[in-house]
Amino acid sequence: MRSVIVLLAVLCVCDGVKFGQLCSGNVANTRRTSDSWGQGHYGARRGTREHKGLDITCNDGSVVYAPFDVTLNGRVTVYTDAKKAAINSGINLSGEALCFKLFYVQPDRVSGSVLKGQRIGVMMPMQTVYAGITSHVHVQMCDKSDPTPYF
Repeated sequence: MRSVIVLLAVLCVCDGVKFGQLCSGNVANTRRTSDSWGQGHYGARRGTREHKGLDITCNDGSVVYAPFDVTLNGRVTVYTDAKKAAINSGINLSGEALCFKLFYVQPDRVSGSVLKGQRIGVMMPMQTVYAGITSHVHVQMCDKSDPTPYF
């Protein structure tokens, strides 16, 4: 009986995790909906594959913030296509018992700890690669599960 009670308490704590503001100018973490390049929700179709993240709108050049206290766990290479070099960066993070990645962010640094609301980097120039898209930070869980419940 004690094991069940402890497990439920742990689940309740994890379920309450919500991302704080990710991008300057987007206090509510507004999601990318639909544009000429597709949709930004988890599971949206990308040709023959599924979108494995959630897109949070962010203007090119905007400051990107830590959504809660995080540990920076290294740089992410988003693409292998040299034509997309202008936005080919991101960062691995962990915090609040979550492991996640932010794509299209030029990180200020890639190791150490950052407190909630502190700057972690800058949104890269997405319009130079995808003209007309709603510029956004792509949030992807390390296990590729749906990040939507955390927003």
